[in-house]
Amino acid sequence: MILKSKSALVTGSTSGIGLAIARALAAEGANVTINGFGKAEDIEAERKKIEADFGVKAAYSAADMTKPEEIADMVAEAEATFGSVDVLVNNAGVQFVSPVEDFPVEKWNQIIAINLSSAFHGMRAAVPGMKKRGWGRIISTASAHSLVASPFKSAYVAAKHGIAGLTKTIALETATNGITVNCISPGYVWTPLVENQIPDTMKARGMTREQVMNDVLLASQPTKEFVTVDEVAAIAVFLCSDAAKQITGANLSVDGGWTAA
Repeated sequence: MILKSKSALVTGSTSGIGLAIARALAAEGANVTINGFGKAEDIEAERKKIEADFGVKAAYSAADMTKPEEIADMVAEAEATFGSVDVLVNNAGVQFVSPVEDFPVEKWNQIIAINLSSAFHGMRAAVPGMKKRGWGRIISTASAHSLVASPFKSAYVAAKHGIAGLTKTIALETATNGITVNCISPGYVWTPLVENQIPDTMKARGMTREQVMNDVLLASQPTKEFVTVDEVAAIAVFLCSDAAKQITGANLSVDGGWTAA
């Protein structure tokens, strides 16, 4: 187990990609702090299941990713609970689809805060401890939209391009400290985030649900298959391994060939 005696903090991890990553890191021996919204009983069930399945300790933070002070407190609490935050996974994300002229300002601000600024605040809080210990892994969930654009997703595309740039910058700043900083850019992963944007895309494009699935989502991916959460989680585990210690500042595409075109 490559992460035995280490601790991981995964934002946006009560479901979807984040939960899969948290479970994969726990399977490698890491104690984990999960974070996100949802029904309290569902979150507690997932937390207990991580402990039961993998024999590690799991904690939960309800920190709001739009509030910098809560993010800093979350990192401090995870360090106090487990002694360190060795792996930070910035995964929290939201989406909204609209033409730019109708794009609500509050939605722009929310998406930039959750999808981009929260990663900055998490890194800012976690890096000092990683530098002190001489080891750390920072992984951010970006998107194929960190490399290419799609219409009606101005805030999301801007935020994910920002994640790619932030990753490169912090990788350079920490390159001699035993810390690697990378991002993973999945294509369309079948998660609640993707499923929930289908109605907005139907409205924006005047399409049926089936047309959105086939002509918008999977049209981008030459393999014609959705990426799975477990495939993304496996990449995160690899980035934590010694085999990946010279991979830093990288943006790893997991998109069925989308950005190869």
